[in-house]
Amino acid sequence: MARNIQSLERAAAVLRLLAGGERRLGLSDIASSLGLPKGTAHGILRTLHGEGFVEQDPASGRYQLGAELLRLGNSYLDVHELRSRALVWTDDLARSSGESAYLGVLHQRGVLIVHHVFRPDDSRQVLEVGAMQPLHSTALGKVLCAYDPVARSEALEAERRVFTARTVAALDGFAAVLELTRSRGYATDVEETWEGVASVAAPVLDRRGMPVGAVGVTGAVERVGAGEGLRPDLVASVRDCARAVSRALGADRF
Repeated sequence: MARNIQSLERAAAVLRLLAGGERRLGLSDIASSLGLPKGTAHGILRTLHGEGFVEQDPASGRYQLGAELLRLGNSYLDVHELRSRALVWTDDLARSSGESAYLGVLHQRGVLIVHHVFRPDDSRQVLEVGAMQPLHSTALGKVLCAYDPVARSEALEAERRVFTARTVAALDGFAAVLELTRSRGYATDVEETWEGVASVAAPVLDRRGMPVGAVGVTGAVERVGAGEGLRPDLVASVRDCARAVSRALGADRF
């Protein structure tokens, strides 16, 4: 059985201690409460302070939880709120389009799939929640890059792998794709990541008008394709779904 890392366990214990009871605690209080030597407790607090997870009051020297924890907590809540708000609309999207529906967010230079609705037929399918997709070649990724400056920077700085003959990896070409995505409000991927597979995606915005994710559908080219693009009705359905989820998150009409 794998052994836990003691330093991480102690750091977690410090954070839990600061999260309950008194608002601020001194070094001696923390060390005695957790049964740690003062030197050990001080080292943990110094590291947590450097990462922004705890703050120290300059006057009293006491410690409290830091703003970085709030940011991480909000990110967690944002993803879960996004998914909960999108459940009904993505179910409807999969049913009306006859294809798989996906909800993705930016995560570690890629697109993390946080919700996946199976194609409504009897075919064998694999749940892809938790899977990662590339930013530069997928419809979900292009949408995030077009609307989120952080995602755009991640994609521009990363190595843009060529998956198929259709993958747009060159800097100028990729920048043009992002401009097109913003101008028309959606992105497509026609065999740019996987041969024989096409997808379309649109952005999901929150009450601040900020991009928090992307929603889209994916299917075989012969079913969803129309010439060099995708079926107009499919594009309209995806955009309607994205608007509905955005409104559920408090976004203004767009």
